Amino acid sequence: MSIDTQLEKMLRKVEKPARYTGGEVNSVKKDPEQVSVRFGFAFPDTYEIGMSYMGMQILYNILNRNEKIYCERIFAPAEDMEALMREEGRKLFTLETFTPVDELDIVGFTLQYELSYTNVLNILDLSGMPLHSADRGEEFPVIVAGGPCAYNPEPLADFIDLFMIGDGEELLEQVCLLKMECDSKKEFLQRACKLQGVYVPAFYEPIYNEDGTIKEIKKLYEEAPDRVKRAVVEDLDKAEFPVKNIVPFIDTVHDRCVVETFRGCTRGCRFCQAGMIYRPVRERKKETIENLAKEQLANTGHEELSLLSLSTSDYSQFEPLATDLMKMCGENNVSLSLPSLRLDSFSFQVLQEIQKYRKSGLTFAPEAGSQRLRDVINKNITEENIFSAVEQAIELGWEHIKFYFMDGLPGETYEDLDGIGKIASDIMDLNFKLKGRRGGRFRVTVSVSNFVPKAHTPFQWAAQDRPEEFRAKHDHLAKQLHIKGVTFNYHETKTSNLEAIFARGDRKVCRLLEHAYHLGCKFDGWTEYFKPQLWEQAFAETETDLDFYAYRERDYEEILPWDIIDPLISREFLIRENEKAKAAQVTPDCRRGCAGCGINRYATCFKNAKFEGVEHEVYYAVFKDGDELLYLSP
Repeated sequence: MSIDTQLEKMLRKVEKPARYTGGEVNSVKKDPEQVSVRFGFAFPDTYEIGMSYMGMQILYNILNRNEKIYCERIFAPAEDMEALMREEGRKLFTLETFTPVDELDIVGFTLQYELSYTNVLNILDLSGMPLHSADRGEEFPVIVAGGPCAYNPEPLADFIDLFMIGDGEELLEQVCLLKMECDSKKEFLQRACKLQGVYVPAFYEPIYNEDGTIKEIKKLYEEAPDRVKRAVVEDLDKAEFPVKNIVPFIDTVHDRCVVETFRGCTRGCRFCQAGMIYRPVRERKKETIENLAKEQLANTGHEELSLLSLSTSDYSQFEPLATDLMKMCGENNVSLSLPSLRLDSFSFQVLQEIQKYRKSGLTFAPEAGSQRLRDVINKNITEENIFSAVEQAIELGWEHIKFYFMDGLPGETYEDLDGIGKIASDIMDLNFKLKGRRGGRFRVTVSVSNFVPKAHTPFQWAAQDRPEEFRAKHDHLAKQLHIKGVTFNYHETKTSNLEAIFARGDRKVCRLLEHAYHLGCKFDGWTEYFKPQLWEQAFAETETDLDFYAYRERDYEEILPWDIIDPLISREFLIRENEKAKAAQVTPDCRRGCAGCGINRYATCFKNAKFEGVEHEVYYAVFKDGDELLYLSP
């Protein structure tokens, strides 16, 4: 499909026109007239961000393997392109065929972070579609959404027809094929809501108490489920994974091959939503990973391979896999990236192998500066783990180490913050002890993010720090980290507070979101585009109470907006973990014994895993009436 004259003229006036031209190596070309369903995969950010998201490549590949479906890509245009489109009256279009988005059958948004929500509305608006689902008739596409943020769908409930909760590899194709069979949106939504993992907001109505909390969630369609269970891919090794990834014409945030080694996490960090909602752990076999990596590199020409998981070094065959991949990459002059390394499972052998091929930087995430606070959040690492890993790295010649911490965690004190400064200082001293003057180029970067309570975690009931509290802690840390060779970075406070509102908001914040968008809010995750004054105006004009949504602690009896979603993790488990946090008690890694989260009622834990040197104890969780955990017994 060639670019028309109007679009060609527009592209001459914008920065990075390749964002909008399509036609990349391995992109899919089909005849739109020969398919039954046209699906637009919409990423609510720029091309460079969206094309770095592996989930898009996975689902793009799965849908386009079906001859009845054509999946095309949609991205948020940059500011210069949007201005021209509005000036010329040009609707947003797909990259594959330049088809106006409103002519598709289904448009699906991936919700990776809450600060992209205004871009969701902007894409709908640029496509010439009403924002509210109730205002979109049969002439408009069905609007669907998935991704981690969909686990609390309510802040977007007014705008989305259907949410997909959980793994999308099987569910998304089912939804597309179902659309072929239905004569109307109403029929489609009524049938779709019976699929595991599908939430249709129009079929539910929240009823509120006088204090603004939810009294009940009323069903408006009798056949809709009482709670929506998330979709789970049982065997990840058999799940489709792309080997002919689209190769962009321009640099993207992550310009590399990526292979997912496993999904889920055994660690149980209490602040981490991903560690809860992606359970159970399911691994790809070592041979599968190596074959996928080999084919991807051959089909793309990328010069870097990265492994994808929540904790790379927790893969049950990490050392032999990493060693074999490093050998393969070394022979092909390709770099190997091993992100998300755990300090307590750090492998000296792997580190030795890495340094043969690459010695750029290492990143670790202790999250908290004191052992007490690490126990509160269930990080399950010790100071000994931290310094042992760092010492190994220094001895092997690494000159730059990054550390990720959080501030504002439940139960945090200034003594805990002081611990961050002490760790950085002690690491600089350790380098001097080991290397002396030869270690003069050694650098430590400390990055601190603000705690944001997330749905379906043990901290979902916690209060967030107020802006002035975050600022005071940042100032304190800046003084503690005023150390030669140490760089201190911290996250923007106001965006963290905004993120908290949408992470735990109810359906009433749809009004806030829409109002902020009409005031001009877009690209809120970008520092240069974030407009705090407009958001403050939106808060005031919609009478949105920040205290209610961000700064108050919830009690266990309160009905939460996201309770309609069943993550397959029991509420009792989350409560139990929250109480253990208050007592600074740890829960061991799931590999050493079942913690009773409830996921094993629905799926097999550790699928295809081959643990060596870890004695895994089997526990039996006894439940009554479906969800209530009574006890655990060995």
